[in-house]
Amino acid sequence: MFEEIILNVRNKKPIIHNITNYVTVNDCANILLACGASPIMADAVEEVEDITKICNGLNINTGTLNNRTIQSMLVAGRKANELKNVVVLDPVGVGASEFRTKTALNLIKEVKFDVIKGNISEIKTLAFGTGNTRGVDADVCDIVTNNKINETINFVNEFAKKMKCIIVITGTIDIVSNGERAYCIYNGNKMMSDITGTGCQLSALITAFVSANIGKEFEATAVAVCSMGVAGQIAYKRLKQFDGNATYRNYIIDAIYNMNAQDLEEMVNYEIR
Repeated sequence: MFEEIILNVRNKKPIIHNITNYVTVNDCANILLACGASPIMADAVEEVEDITKICNGLNINTGTLNNRTIQSMLVAGRKANELKNVVVLDPVGVGASEFRTKTALNLIKEVKFDVIKGNISEIKTLAFGTGNTRGVDADVCDIVTNNKINETINFVNEFAKKMKCIIVITGTIDIVSNGERAYCIYNGNKMMSDITGTGCQLSALITAFVSANIGKEFEATAVAVCSMGVAGQIAYKRLKQFDGNATYRNYIIDAIYNMNAQDLEEMVNYEIR
Protein backbone atom coordinates (compact mmCIF):
# COMPACT_ATOMS: atom_id res chain seq x y z
CA MET A 1 0.00 0.00 0.00
CA PHE A 2 2.68 2.51 1.01
CA GLU A 3 4.86 2.09 -2.06
CA GLU A 4 2.04 2.35 -4.59
CA ILE A 5 0.54 5.46 -3.02
CA ILE A 6 3.87 7.28 -2.61
CA LEU A 7 5.00 6.42 -6.15
CA ASN A 8 1.68 7.58 -7.61
CA VAL A 9 2.25 11.02 -6.10
CA ARG A 10 5.81 11.23 -7.41
CA ASN A 11 4.94 9.89 -10.86
CA LYS A 12 1.66 11.72 -11.45
CA LYS A 13 2.85 15.01 -9.90
CA PRO A 14 -0.65 16.33 -9.10
CA ILE A 15 -1.14 20.09 -9.25
CA ILE A 16 -2.62 21.29 -5.98
CA HIS A 17 -4.44 24.61 -5.65
CA ASN A 18 -4.13 26.03 -2.14
CA ILE A 19 -6.28 28.73 -0.63
CA THR A 20 -4.49 28.68 2.66
CA ASN A 21 -3.35 30.97 5.42
CA TYR A 22 -0.52 33.43 4.95
CA VAL A 23 1.31 32.24 8.09
CA THR A 24 2.18 28.85 6.56
CA VAL A 25 1.75 29.29 2.82
CA ASN A 26 5.47 28.85 2.10
CA ASP A 27 5.71 25.66 4.18
CA CYS A 28 2.66 24.21 2.41
CA ALA A 29 4.22 24.91 -0.98
CA ASN A 30 7.49 23.30 0.06
CA ILE A 31 5.90 20.18 1.56
CA LEU A 32 4.02 19.68 -1.72
CA LEU A 33 7.21 20.01 -3.73
CA ALA A 34 8.92 17.62 -1.32
CA CYS A 35 6.35 14.86 -1.85
CA GLY A 36 6.45 15.25 -5.63
CA ALA A 37 3.37 17.40 -6.21
CA SER A 38 3.16 20.87 -7.73
CA PRO A 39 1.67 23.74 -5.67
CA ILE A 40 -0.29 26.77 -6.82
CA MET A 41 -1.18 29.47 -4.31
CA ALA A 42 -3.98 31.64 -5.72
CA ASP A 43 -6.77 33.31 -3.76
CA ALA A 44 -8.04 36.16 -5.96
CA VAL A 45 -11.70 35.51 -6.72
CA GLU A 46 -11.12 36.77 -10.27
CA GLU A 47 -8.87 33.81 -11.11
CA VAL A 48 -9.68 30.89 -8.80
CA GLU A 49 -12.03 29.23 -11.31
CA ASP A 50 -9.35 29.30 -14.00
CA ILE A 51 -6.72 28.02 -11.59
CA THR A 52 -9.01 25.24 -10.37
CA LYS A 53 -9.50 24.09 -13.97
CA ILE A 54 -5.81 23.28 -14.37
CA CYS A 55 -5.41 21.57 -11.00
CA ASN A 56 -6.09 18.08 -9.65
CA GLY A 57 -6.93 19.04 -6.09
CA LEU A 58 -8.02 21.98 -3.94
CA ASN A 59 -6.82 22.55 -0.37
CA ILE A 60 -8.91 25.04 1.63
CA ASN A 61 -7.53 26.29 4.94
CA THR A 62 -9.35 28.79 7.18
CA GLY A 63 -6.32 29.86 9.23
CA THR A 64 -6.34 33.55 8.30
CA LEU A 65 -9.90 34.29 7.23
CA ASN A 66 -11.20 37.42 5.54
CA ASN A 67 -14.26 38.16 3.46
CA ARG A 68 -12.26 38.33 0.23
CA THR A 69 -10.79 34.84 0.54
CA ILE A 70 -14.02 33.32 1.83
CA GLN A 71 -15.67 34.17 -1.48
CA SER A 72 -12.69 32.68 -3.31
CA MET A 73 -13.02 29.46 -1.29
CA LEU A 74 -16.67 29.11 -2.24
CA VAL A 75 -16.09 29.83 -5.94
CA ALA A 76 -13.11 27.49 -6.17
CA GLY A 77 -14.84 24.78 -4.16
CA ARG A 78 -17.91 24.78 -6.39
CA LYS A 79 -15.78 24.67 -9.53
CA ALA A 80 -13.70 21.80 -8.11
CA ASN A 81 -16.92 19.90 -7.34
CA GLU A 82 -18.12 20.51 -10.88
CA LEU A 83 -14.83 19.13 -12.24
CA LYS A 84 -14.88 16.25 -9.72
CA ASN A 85 -11.50 17.33 -8.37
CA VAL A 86 -10.41 16.37 -4.87
CA VAL A 87 -11.31 18.99 -2.24
CA VAL A 88 -9.88 19.05 1.30
CA LEU A 89 -10.91 21.31 4.18
CA ASP A 90 -8.74 22.28 7.14
CA PRO A 91 -11.07 24.33 9.40
CA VAL A 92 -8.27 25.94 11.40
CA GLY A 93 -9.46 27.62 14.58
CA VAL A 94 -13.14 26.91 14.03
CA GLY A 95 -14.88 27.40 17.37
CA ALA A 96 -12.51 30.19 18.41
CA SER A 97 -14.82 32.88 17.03
CA GLU A 98 -18.35 33.16 15.70
CA PHE A 99 -16.96 34.38 12.37
CA ARG A 100 -14.80 31.29 11.89
CA THR A 101 -17.55 28.93 12.97
CA LYS A 102 -20.15 30.41 10.63
CA THR A 103 -17.68 30.41 7.75
CA ALA A 104 -16.69 26.76 8.22
CA LEU A 105 -20.29 25.61 8.62
CA ASN A 106 -21.24 27.45 5.44
CA LEU A 107 -18.32 25.89 3.57
CA ILE A 108 -19.39 22.35 4.43
CA LYS A 109 -22.93 23.27 3.39
CA GLU A 110 -21.97 24.77 0.03
CA VAL A 111 -18.99 22.58 -0.99
CA LYS A 112 -18.66 18.79 -1.07
CA PHE A 113 -15.39 17.84 0.59
CA ASP A 114 -13.54 14.57 0.08
CA VAL A 115 -11.55 14.98 3.29
CA ILE A 116 -12.02 17.19 6.34
CA LYS A 117 -9.02 17.38 8.67
CA GLY A 118 -8.77 19.06 12.06
CA ASN A 119 -8.04 18.59 15.70
CA ILE A 120 -10.74 17.02 17.86
CA SER A 121 -12.18 20.37 19.01
CA GLU A 122 -12.42 21.66 15.43
CA ILE A 123 -14.17 18.52 14.21
CA LYS A 124 -16.58 18.58 17.16
CA THR A 125 -17.44 22.19 16.33
CA LEU A 126 -18.31 21.20 12.76
CA ALA A 127 -20.36 18.25 14.00
CA PHE A 128 -22.31 20.10 16.69
CA GLY A 129 -22.32 23.65 15.32
CA THR A 130 -20.52 25.07 18.34
CA GLY A 131 -17.42 24.31 20.35
CA ASN A 132 -14.29 25.54 22.06
CA THR A 133 -10.69 25.71 20.94
CA ARG A 134 -7.56 27.23 22.45
CA GLY A 135 -6.86 29.51 19.50
CA VAL A 136 -5.95 26.94 16.87
CA ASP A 137 -5.30 24.14 19.38
CA ALA A 138 -7.66 21.50 20.74
CA ASP A 139 -9.32 22.18 24.07
CA VAL A 140 -7.63 20.19 26.82
CA CYS A 141 -10.85 18.38 27.73
CA ASP A 142 -11.21 17.15 24.12
CA ILE A 143 -7.73 15.70 23.59
CA VAL A 144 -7.82 12.09 22.41
CA THR A 145 -6.20 9.60 24.78
CA ASN A 146 -6.17 5.81 24.94
CA ASN A 147 -8.97 6.03 27.50
CA LYS A 148 -11.14 8.00 25.07
CA ILE A 149 -10.19 6.32 21.82
CA ASN A 150 -13.24 4.06 21.43
CA GLU A 151 -15.59 6.93 22.16
CA THR A 152 -13.72 9.14 19.69
CA ILE A 153 -13.75 6.51 16.94
CA ASN A 154 -17.51 6.10 17.30
CA PHE A 155 -17.97 9.86 17.05
CA VAL A 156 -15.68 10.20 14.01
CA ASN A 157 -17.29 7.27 12.20
CA GLU A 158 -20.75 8.76 12.65
CA PHE A 159 -19.63 12.19 11.47
CA ALA A 160 -17.87 10.67 8.44
CA LYS A 161 -21.08 8.86 7.52
CA LYS A 162 -23.09 12.04 7.89
CA MET A 163 -20.67 14.08 5.78
CA LYS A 164 -20.07 11.25 3.29
CA CYS A 165 -16.37 11.95 3.34
CA ILE A 166 -13.15 11.00 5.10
CA ILE A 167 -12.63 12.62 8.48
CA VAL A 168 -9.15 13.07 9.96
CA ILE A 169 -8.57 13.98 13.59
CA THR A 170 -5.01 14.93 14.44
CA GLY A 171 -3.38 14.85 17.84
CA THR A 172 -1.29 12.55 20.00
CA ILE A 173 -3.28 9.79 18.31
CA ASP A 174 -4.33 10.50 14.73
CA ILE A 175 -7.60 8.98 13.53
CA VAL A 176 -8.65 8.58 9.89
CA SER A 177 -12.22 7.38 9.29
CA ASN A 178 -14.34 6.67 6.23
CA GLY A 179 -17.41 5.96 8.35
CA GLU A 180 -16.90 2.21 8.36
CA ARG A 181 -13.30 1.74 9.43
CA ALA A 182 -10.76 3.88 11.22
CA TYR A 183 -6.98 4.00 11.11
CA CYS A 184 -5.54 4.83 14.53
CA ILE A 185 -2.03 6.17 13.95
CA TYR A 186 0.53 6.51 16.73
CA ASN A 187 3.42 8.21 14.95
CA GLY A 188 4.80 11.73 15.34
CA ASN A 189 6.75 13.63 17.97
CA LYS A 190 5.52 16.12 20.55
CA MET A 191 7.97 18.74 19.23
CA MET A 192 5.79 19.02 16.12
CA SER A 193 3.45 21.16 18.21
CA ASP A 194 6.28 23.70 18.57
CA ILE A 195 6.10 24.47 14.85
CA THR A 196 3.47 26.68 13.30
CA GLY A 197 2.17 24.87 10.26
CA THR A 198 2.59 21.11 10.57
CA GLY A 199 -1.20 20.75 10.46
CA CYS A 200 -1.43 23.01 7.42
CA GLN A 201 1.33 21.04 5.74
CA LEU A 202 -0.55 17.82 6.41
CA SER A 203 -3.70 19.14 4.74
CA ALA A 204 -1.70 20.00 1.64
CA LEU A 205 -0.03 16.58 1.75
CA ILE A 206 -3.40 14.82 2.04
CA THR A 207 -4.71 16.74 -0.97
CA ALA A 208 -1.74 15.60 -3.05
CA PHE A 209 -1.88 11.98 -1.92
CA VAL A 210 -5.62 11.66 -2.53
CA SER A 211 -5.48 13.47 -5.89
CA ALA A 212 -2.86 11.01 -7.13
CA ASN A 213 -4.72 7.94 -5.83
CA ILE A 214 -8.32 8.23 -6.99
CA GLY A 215 -10.21 5.10 -5.97
CA LYS A 216 -8.01 4.64 -2.90
CA GLU A 217 -8.84 7.88 -1.13
CA PHE A 218 -9.13 6.32 2.33
CA GLU A 219 -5.79 4.54 2.14
CA ALA A 220 -4.08 7.57 0.56
CA THR A 221 -5.28 9.80 3.40
CA ALA A 222 -3.96 7.37 5.98
CA VAL A 223 -0.59 7.10 4.23
CA ALA A 224 -0.31 10.90 4.14
CA VAL A 225 -0.96 11.07 7.89
CA CYS A 226 1.51 8.25 8.54
CA SER A 227 4.12 9.98 6.36
CA MET A 228 3.84 13.22 8.29
CA GLY A 229 4.13 11.45 11.64
CA VAL A 230 7.13 9.40 10.56
CA ALA A 231 8.73 12.55 9.10
CA GLY A 232 8.39 14.16 12.52
CA GLN A 233 10.22 11.23 14.11
CA ILE A 234 12.98 11.15 11.48
CA ALA A 235 13.48 14.90 11.77
CA TYR A 236 13.69 14.74 15.55
CA LYS A 237 16.47 12.14 15.37
CA ARG A 238 18.53 14.52 13.21
CA LEU A 239 18.49 17.38 15.72
CA LYS A 240 21.81 18.35 17.28
CA GLN A 241 22.75 20.59 20.18
CA PHE A 242 21.51 24.15 19.63
CA ASP A 243 19.06 23.09 16.88
CA GLY A 244 15.56 24.40 17.51
CA ASN A 245 12.10 24.46 16.03
CA ALA A 246 13.16 26.28 12.84
CA THR A 247 15.70 23.58 12.03
CA TYR A 248 13.16 20.92 12.98
CA ARG A 249 10.66 22.38 10.50
CA ASN A 250 13.19 22.13 7.69
CA TYR A 251 14.13 18.58 8.67
CA ILE A 252 10.48 17.55 8.45
CA ILE A 253 10.29 18.84 4.88
CA ASP A 254 13.56 17.04 4.08
CA ALA A 255 12.15 13.82 5.54
CA ILE A 256 9.10 14.03 3.27
CA TYR A 257 11.40 14.69 0.30
CA ASN A 258 13.35 11.51 1.08
CA MET A 259 10.38 9.43 2.24
CA ASN A 260 10.00 5.95 0.79
CA ALA A 261 7.89 2.89 1.44
CA GLN A 262 10.67 1.16 3.37
CA ASP A 263 10.92 4.05 5.86
CA LEU A 264 7.20 3.92 6.45
CA GLU A 265 6.98 0.16 6.79
CA GLU A 266 9.83 0.15 9.33
CA MET A 267 8.58 3.03 11.46
CA VAL A 268 4.82 3.24 11.04
CA ASN A 269 2.67 2.37 14.05
CA TYR A 270 -1.03 2.01 13.36
CA GLU A 271 -4.04 -0.23 13.75
CA ILE A 272 -7.34 -0.46 11.90
CA ARG A 273 -10.55 -0.65 13.90
